[in-house]
Amino acid sequence: MKVVLLEDLPGKGKAGEIKEVSKGYARNFLLPRGLALLATPTVIKQVESRLEKEKLEESIDRDKLVELAQQIEGREIRFKARMGAGERLFGSITAADVAEELSRAIGSPIDKKKIDIEKSLRKTGSYEVAVKLASDINPQITVVIEEEKETEAEKKVEKKAEKKVEKKAEKKPEKKAEKRAEKKVEKKVEKKVEKKVEKKPEKEAETEAEKKVEKKTEKKTEKKAEKKKKKEEEKEKEKEKEKEKEKD
Repeated sequence: MKVVLLEDLPGKGKAGEIKEVSKGYARNFLLPRGLALLATPTVIKQVESRLEKEKLEESIDRDKLVELAQQIEGREIRFKARMGAGERLFGSITAADVAEELSRAIGSPIDKKKIDIEKSLRKTGSYEVAVKLASDINPQITVVIEEEKETEAEKKVEKKAEKKVEKKAEKKPEKKAEKRAEKKVEKKVEKKVEKKVEKKPEKEAETEAEKKVEKKTEKKTEKKAEKKKKKEEEKEKEKEKEKEKEKD
């Protein structure tokens, strides 16, 4: 069975080639996975036109990469960094840092993955670094790391910062003593409050008992007042009855 390969297959052929393969291999492997198509006249023409377009695009992309490589080749990228102990930098220069500076220098974006640095740079000096644009296009740049020297103004700022730290360190014992005194006062206040809180329930019980007594006395006085009214009303009724009898 004749098929047209759509992709490069190791040991079988390259994309666009017409190959004679067994029916089982074609039907069970190549065709289901989209790696090949049956070699009909229309399919052959479609594959050939597609491959031509891909080659044209690759050539255009390659031309752009060659131009970019010419811009990159021989560039010198400089960094200034503070030095720490053992002639090592504070921090490090990474592939991302190099890509950012290189992008600024050439005016085109460069992916940090294209910068061939195995480890971050942690010492001053000059480093030759490759930029892997393609498998066979690797322009070289020079990365220079220099020590950033402190200015007089920066030294003054550092001295002021050191003095502030020293003053804070001196004030710490005083603050500790103040905190201890505050804690003592707080404990005394807490004890007073606890005593007041213990006395409150007794007072509340007294006030509740007083309220109950008041309510009882109020009820009694109300009942007495009602009885008086009833007696007075009954007396008035009797008087009215006697008056009516006298009239009769």
